[in-house]
Amino acid sequence: MATRVRPSSKRCAVIGGSGFLGRHLVEKLLDRGYSVSVFDIRQSYELPGVTFYQGDLCDKQALLAALKDVSLVFHCASPSPASDDRALFERVNIQGTQTVIQACIESGVQRLVLTSSASVVFEGTDIKNGREDLPYAKKPIDYYTKTKIEQEKLVLKACDNQKGFLTVAIRPHGIFGPRDPQLVPILVDTARRGKMKFIIGDGTNLVDFTFVENVVHGHILAAERLRADSPICGKPYHITNDEPIRFWDFMSQVLVGLGYPPPRYYLPYSLVYGLALLLWLLSVLLSPLISFKPTFTPMRVALAGTHHYYSCKRAKEDLGYTPVVSLKDAIARTVESYPHLRCEA
Repeated sequence: MATRVRPSSKRCAVIGGSGFLGRHLVEKLLDRGYSVSVFDIRQSYELPGVTFYQGDLCDKQALLAALKDVSLVFHCASPSPASDDRALFERVNIQGTQTVIQACIESGVQRLVLTSSASVVFEGTDIKNGREDLPYAKKPIDYYTKTKIEQEKLVLKACDNQKGFLTVAIRPHGIFGPRDPQLVPILVDTARRGKMKFIIGDGTNLVDFTFVENVVHGHILAAERLRADSPICGKPYHITNDEPIRFWDFMSQVLVGLGYPPPRYYLPYSLVYGLALLLWLLSVLLSPLISFKPTFTPMRVALAGTHHYYSCKRAKEDLGYTPVVSLKDAIARTVESYPHLRCEA
C-alpha cells in the first residue's frame, strides 16, 4: 500500500514549538492534518508525527534543516518578558527574526505567521477598543516590547507578493490557559507570599485576557487565508477573547477558583505608579553597587491599573475569526488544570 503524502501546503514548521503557545499550536495543527516540524532551543515533549530540531534561532544552517520542504512557518519563539534580559530580547526578537526571514526565503517557504503582541501600541495609558491602525508605541512599556515592535516591522516589511513570500502578524493579548508557565503560577506565588491583598486604582479598568486555544485558532485562520490575493498580506491582527473584563475581577476569579482570597484593599494608582517609578530609578542608579529587582515596576503597575483592550473587528472581517472558547469556560478550564497550585489551607 502506497504511503499517503501530505500536500506541501500541509507541511509546516513551528519555531518556538516547545513553549506554552507553541505546544498548543502544534497539537491543534496535528488535529487538522498538518505534518509538523518543531524548531526550538530545547525539546520539552514528544508527540507522534512531530519532528524536533534543536538549535539556536540565529543559526541559519540549523534553521534551514528544519525548514526543508516546508511551505508554512509559524514564528512564536520569544523569551519571557519577565526575564528582563535586554541582550536576549534583542538576540531572539530582532536578530533571530532576521535569520528566520532569510532562512524562509532561501528554503522557498511561502507563508510566515508571526506571534506579535497587542502591547506594541501600548504606552502605559488607556487603550479602549484599540484598532490595528494605532501607531507603534514611541515609548514602549519595556525593552521586550520595544524589540517586539522591531520584530513585527521586520516580518510585515518582508511580505512580497511578487516573490511569493507572504507574511502576517497575530497580536494576542494576555494569553493564559493550561500549562501556562507565567500568569497563573506567578499570581499564585504572589498570593502565597501575602502580596495579593491590594487593588491598584479603582478596580474598574478593563483588560483583554485571551485563552490560548483562541490564540491558536487565530494563527491557523491567518495561515489558511494567507494567499497572494488576500487582504491580510503584510498586516497585523488583534486576536483576543473579545470579552474585556475588569483586570482585578479576572485575577480574583482565578485566585478564588484555586482557594485563595481575592484582593480587597484599594491603593491610588498615581501613588503606586510614583513609588514604582522611584524604586525603578533607584535600582538603575544603584546597579553598579547592588542588584535588586523591585516587585512592582512602572510597567506592571500600568498593566494592572489602566484600560487596555482591543478590537477584533478586522480579524472578524478578514479572517472569519470568532473565539472558540468563552472567557467563563476558559477561566474554569485553566483553574481545573492547576490542582497542584490549589491553596492547601
